[in-house]
Amino acid sequence: MEQIIAGQTDEELKKAYQEMLDGYMAHPEQGEWYAIWLMTGQDGVQVGDLCFKGRNEDGSVEIGYGIKDEFQGQGYATEAVRAAVDWALKQVGVLRVEAEAELDNTASQRVLAKCGFVPNGIIGEEGPRYERLQSQ
Repeated sequence: MEQIIAGQTDEELKKAYQEMLDGYMAHPEQGEWYAIWLMTGQDGVQVGDLCFKGRNEDGSVEIGYGIKDEFQGQGYATEAVRAAVDWALKQVGVLRVEAEAELDNTASQRVLAKCGFVPNGIIGEEGPRYERLQSQ
């Protein structure tokens, strides 16, 4: 993670990755909830990444993801989010997965809808919050 942070030029991503690293350092036994999961195409080229932002005591986990511009609109985010959410909801104690999408990021909102997320009425730092419950 330190190498990814050092090589990151986007300040928002650098900050987010540093928060994940700090979370891992505080909770190394929960490493999978602070890891950066790289998304690659069938040819092995990295198309984006995905992460969980820690595991909360209330049974929730938050997911974040991004696709490189040249690979957007090809279904990578939907496939990766669906797989990660399905995995997360099978983990002991996880009751729901949450995500945020900026108001003008309709592509991300569509990904969340395709993956069974619904708005929960809360506005977070990055925009409206969505959730997918374990029973969905």
